[in-house]
Amino acid sequence: MKSLTAEQVDSAPVPELIAATEQALPHQAHALARARAFAEPFIAAETLDTGENTLAHADAVAAILKSMGGSEAMQAASYLVYAVAHLNKPQEVIAKAFGDSYAALAMETNKLVKIQLQTREAEDAGRLVDDPKAQTEAVRKMLLAFSRDLRVVMLRLASRLQTLRWHAACKTVAPPSVAREALNVFAPLANRLGIWQLKWEMEDLAFRFLEPDTYKQVAGLLDQKRVERELYVEEMRSRLEAELKARGIRAQVHGRPKHIYSIVKKMRGKSLDFDHVFDIRALRVIVPTVDDCYAALSWVHEKFTPMVEEFDDYIGRPKANGYQSLHTIVRDSGGRAIEIQIRTQAMHDHAEHGVAAHWAYKEAGSKGYSGVSAAGEYDAKIAVLRQLLAWERDLAGSGEGLFEDRIYVLTPGAAIVELPQGATPVDFAYTLHTNLGHRCRGARVDGVMVPLNTQLQNGQTVEITAAKEGGPSRDWLNADLHFLASHRAKAKVRAWFNEQIKHETIARGRESVEKLLQREGKTAVKLEDLASQLGFKSADDLFAVVGKDEYSLRQIETVLRPPEAPIAVDDLLLLRKSRNVEKTPKGGVLVVGIDSLMTQLAKCCKPAPPDAIAGFVTRGKGVSVHRRDCSNFREMSARNGERVIDVEWGTPKADSGAVYPVDVGVEAADRQGLLRDISEVFAKEKMNVIGVQTQSVKGTAWMTFTVEVADSGRLNKVLGLVNEVGGVRWAKRR
Repeated sequence: MKSLTAEQVDSAPVPELIAATEQALPHQAHALARARAFAEPFIAAETLDTGENTLAHADAVAAILKSMGGSEAMQAASYLVYAVAHLNKPQEVIAKAFGDSYAALAMETNKLVKIQLQTREAEDAGRLVDDPKAQTEAVRKMLLAFSRDLRVVMLRLASRLQTLRWHAACKTVAPPSVAREALNVFAPLANRLGIWQLKWEMEDLAFRFLEPDTYKQVAGLLDQKRVERELYVEEMRSRLEAELKARGIRAQVHGRPKHIYSIVKKMRGKSLDFDHVFDIRALRVIVPTVDDCYAALSWVHEKFTPMVEEFDDYIGRPKANGYQSLHTIVRDSGGRAIEIQIRTQAMHDHAEHGVAAHWAYKEAGSKGYSGVSAAGEYDAKIAVLRQLLAWERDLAGSGEGLFEDRIYVLTPGAAIVELPQGATPVDFAYTLHTNLGHRCRGARVDGVMVPLNTQLQNGQTVEITAAKEGGPSRDWLNADLHFLASHRAKAKVRAWFNEQIKHETIARGRESVEKLLQREGKTAVKLEDLASQLGFKSADDLFAVVGKDEYSLRQIETVLRPPEAPIAVDDLLLLRKSRNVEKTPKGGVLVVGIDSLMTQLAKCCKPAPPDAIAGFVTRGKGVSVHRRDCSNFREMSARNGERVIDVEWGTPKADSGAVYPVDVGVEAADRQGLLRDISEVFAKEKMNVIGVQTQSVKGTAWMTFTVEVADSGRLNKVLGLVNEVGGVRWAKRR
């Protein structure tokens, strides 16, 4: 068969859709017979986990595929799938005997069989605790993520239908996990791919095993009036077709069979009893044009009594997936209800074969797949199916698939985890739990230890080895090392490091505040109370700004010390009575008008010769000497100008060795060896570094060096050298 054109896809019957996916398989002579003969020695005496003979199962699957329109090539694959487990190098052996395409199909399908078995075993053991609906949807997605070749889906659908048929024929009960998987996974896939007959049969069989009592009850109710119902529907069909023809409307009218599971769904969905399920009797009318649809509807409503509340115009208001049809329920003269659907041939083709396109549209959401927007018209949506079939026609092509941006892997408990393409075990760990991601130290994929930056593949089972405590590695954020593909995982790693920086900053601030309290003899002060006094919500908020050098300890000192009593008039007169210059014995500072007055260098601005300085008389600690450009000094002098006195530097003795501590601030691009390089500058210039504080946030480093200088003027030269260090943006005295 020739492959279908893109324009033909949306109107092709199911057998042609299947055939369109088979072009890549070489049609070898006697492929079916050869495949059966190849597999028979391995599987003739073998049974499946259900108890069915494997060869008999493969024979039945091949027959189902044939009835669906599958070629001999696809039927042959149903035998090769079960031979895989008996071969040492199955891909090589099958490829040599039948070709690469057969080998790939058999291997992919066999892999799916194993995954499904593992998932069912986990469900039977009660290990799956996640949302069953989410788990079911993940299984569906994973099936098609594996199944870049639609034939893999066909093979699995046929196999599951045969399993249910076998249990029904043998009058044995299918395992609940098998029946549930058929009802919740395979039947919806058949529905979405437009394989209606298989979907209905699978639903009824699965429901028969899951709810046998309800199944028997509804089957009995249907059987009681089956002959009468079929005669009535045929009579209505003939009458409707003839009278529409008489009115010039060429119509094809068909009866619509109702299946037990769909009847039960209708009863439960609308809380109806059996007698009130109106569409047990149903007809479908197919006419040439839209005008004919409304003309036929008008005639139906003239001849019968319409149930207005049950009328739906999906032509005027199509469903989201593009479905169009008129739905009405009418009663005849005897009060019997019958459902009638009216549509054009094009609408019918969409309803029958557009399901797969709707499936792709619905799964894609607003984002769409492969550049096809889900927000577009039906033509855009059907393009998804066309692309899918095009991919399937040439398995030797690029290999791109429907879920090219997602993969699905398993936990050791067989829960399915959705990840982005290129995801690693670290992504997997963070998807399960943030704390597991932080503590991730190793991984096993399908039982084998692998590096943490290994890219995962569909269907693999991943197990994480975690430390009892600890955090992520900075290497994980290095894009060149490919440890993370998930944006969510990357954000969690960044958040962890930001939190660590915050903790370190708070710890540094706490240490500074506690040392200040010790110096001031205020260790009994409660830290939370102190923070509240200073206007902070918590002590940690205070420590954070102190740790970042954004809040002066001087402001905390002000709160800790009680207000000083006003200086007595006699003391102020004493400060002003003398203008002679007297050298004080401390620090080489000359204080005007005061004999042997105690002096100290202010810690807030750390003055050093030849800075311009001024004195401020304190209570109990003598004169505090500040740089004249000190912000604290400017504030104090503005409030208490009468306490400011003139001071100047004295001339130190040549051998005194007097030095003064000063603070130097540096901002730079953080890099390895930065602190060492800056420290070497100070060492070469013979400036002793007596303290260093550093902080790095998002690649920027802030540093404060406390160095001893004899002359602050020489410091400017050294700062010029620091500014030349690689990465330094600025260096200046604080």
